[in-house]
Amino acid sequence: MRIRHKPWAKPELTACGYYYRDGSENRGRWQEVFGDNKPIYAELGCGKGGFIAEAALLYPDVNWIACDIKDEMLAFARRKTERNFQENSREVTGLILLTLNIEKTELAFAPGEIDRIYINFCPPWKRERDYKHRLTHPRQLIKYREILKTGGEILFKTDDDILFEDSLLYFEECNFKTVQIERDLHSAGFSDNIITEHEKMFAEAGKKIKYIRVIKT
Repeated sequence: MRIRHKPWAKPELTACGYYYRDGSENRGRWQEVFGDNKPIYAELGCGKGGFIAEAALLYPDVNWIACDIKDEMLAFARRKTERNFQENSREVTGLILLTLNIEKTELAFAPGEIDRIYINFCPPWKRERDYKHRLTHPRQLIKYREILKTGGEILFKTDDDILFEDSLLYFEECNFKTVQIERDLHSAGFSDNIITEHEKMFAEAGKKIKYIRVIKT
């Protein structure tokens, strides 16, 4: 998603106590940063925070790391999260916002440090020469395997048919065990689903939401 420069974004993030610009400083010690032994879930490409603002509120038994390369996206995510927590008379806890180039997750996370990865509506990169930039491309999945614990999961959602079918092959190629496939998530009776901004927009446009859940064995 393209977004214009927001001069307020960086100052707001700098003043945010749960924002980190350089993940490498805490690589291998995120559990220490959170200060407990809760599982760590990472959203890769959090956008404006539609997912993470709900997830961090609904699941306080998990520590969340929301990653994006754009300060503007993270700043919107911060605002949305703060609003959600305030409306529920709670302070934001169990959440870190992290500036990160998603193609370089190994710089921020150590082997076996993450329990679950969420990838929600990443760009489909429709030209074949650009496939390597897909967040589910094998070039990325081998990095995710490294940072995930054994038994760790990847949960992936998309509206794009081609990306969905290709991703099924990518996961298989990288030796992930596929445990759930939904080609029409909203008709599957799946209750544990946080609807993101993109998801709502695509569903209202008549597009079926596709979902894959895989496990590192």
